[in-house]
Amino acid sequence: MTEPTHDEAHGGALGARLNWLRAAVLGANDGIVSTAGLVVGVAGATADRSTLFTAGLAGLLAGSMSMAAGEYVSVSTQRDSEKAALALERRELREQPEAELQELTQLLAERGLTREVAREAAVQLTERDALRAHARVELGIDPDDLTNPWHAAWASFLAFTVGALLPLLAIVLPPADWRVPVTVVSVLAALTLTGWSSARLGAARPGRAMLRNVAGGALAMGVTYAAGALLGAAGV
Repeated sequence: MTEPTHDEAHGGALGARLNWLRAAVLGANDGIVSTAGLVVGVAGATADRSTLFTAGLAGLLAGSMSMAAGEYVSVSTQRDSEKAALALERRELREQPEAELQELTQLLAERGLTREVAREAAVQLTERDALRAHARVELGIDPDDLTNPWHAAWASFLAFTVGALLPLLAIVLPPADWRVPVTVVSVLAALTLTGWSSARLGAARPGRAMLRNVAGGALAMGVTYAAGALLGAAGV
């Protein structure tokens, strides 16, 4: 008989995967709402297909680049902080090894181990890899898997782009009379899906999340369409 396998992700791997999925869903949601608001607003002022396409494409590129740059800067700052914390921990281990051993023992004891077991575990972890032990237990950092700003930037760029493509295509592909209705229906359906996905990833009830998502998107499109219509009527 073959031994059963168990491939379920645990701990940090599962948490990291959920964080990436949640960020992807939220990035796509931002792409949908911001681009939909832009193209619907322009559609309120003009029915010219090339103008709508230009505005939508500009919004897609600007939004995706802005998201990517923001994520890169944010995650780079986090990575710098992680490196600084590891450098400090490395110096303390070199200069105060006994104090660091006591600290690790205390941290393990606070997690439910008896003092004797915590001391023995701290000694064994220190002998195996002191820096990794302190990084994980004390700092909550995996020194072999620091956050990568390029990964975060590309993920945000792609998520926003995928989301933005929906309203962009919905506003330029249908006939003129159908552009706004098709865009509105498509966007609200997509926001329902992203609202449900974000709620499920956060282990929350999806109903309220979907309602917030749809209401926010509908409000954004309504406001921008009204503004575009007023500007178009004024000949601006």
